[in-house]
Amino acid sequence: MSETVFSPAASIAGAGLGLRSEHYQHIFDNKPDVPWFELLSENYMADGGLPLVRAEAIRASYPITLHGVGMSLGSVDPLNMSYLSRLKKLADRLEPTYISDHIAWVSVNNQYTHDLLPLPYIEEAQKIIAEKINQAQDFLGRTLLVENPSSYLTFIQSDMSEETFIGEVLKDTGCELLLDINNLYVSAINHGFSAEDYLAALPKDKVKEIHLAGYEDRNGYLFDTHGYPVHDPVWKLYRKAIAMFGSVPTLIEWDTDVPAFDVLLAESNKAQKILDGMTSP
Repeated sequence: MSETVFSPAASIAGAGLGLRSEHYQHIFDNKPDVPWFELLSENYMADGGLPLVRAEAIRASYPITLHGVGMSLGSVDPLNMSYLSRLKKLADRLEPTYISDHIAWVSVNNQYTHDLLPLPYIEEAQKIIAEKINQAQDFLGRTLLVENPSSYLTFIQSDMSEETFIGEVLKDTGCELLLDINNLYVSAINHGFSAEDYLAALPKDKVKEIHLAGYEDRNGYLFDTHGYPVHDPVWKLYRKAIAMFGSVPTLIEWDTDVPAFDVLLAESNKAQKILDGMTSP
């Protein structure tokens, strides 16, 4: 376990939104009452240019987090130090509250799939991802948040549950958890396990952020598209999570067929009501 523990640059609270390019101008013109924004790390890893100028303008008015898909923490490939160097430079520039990535792999032999691929839940995979997280945390000088995956298959080699695997990784690294409730619900339905038991098994002091999004029902399995409003079963599971973990900062994600800003804001307002103690969105 890495002995280094780092503090975030600024705290976040409440129900935030994922920043999307379609909404830059609306945000600049209207300064909406949003408590924080999440930026996709890979969109801003440059030395200059309009996206970075816009990111700095958002950061001047709101706390932010950085969320990425490129660390490939579960791969047997060495960490991509060029990627991490660019991420560190971006983080030093924008001072996010958190930097997060996924319990998944996206590369093999330095070829990138551009997809978040699942891991077998075995001790060897646990050691590999823990080593990568420790290396990344030491290089970045920050404690990472790692996100639970959505999945559509399981490995016959797996000898522990996903929640046990995640708990061991958190223990081995000192990193913290970005709990994606939509991903959890999708995986629970696809594989037939109890999402409530999964939540109960997580270390309660490690859940630092929550994601909510929409899935697609493909008549036989659920597909994590992040292209719909949050569905009722996910809202119900979210309420249970908030009852267990408290008012954890929560983000609305919407990645495909991105709607008008006010649609996203209405979703975040539903989450905020639950965070504020109301019984239904």
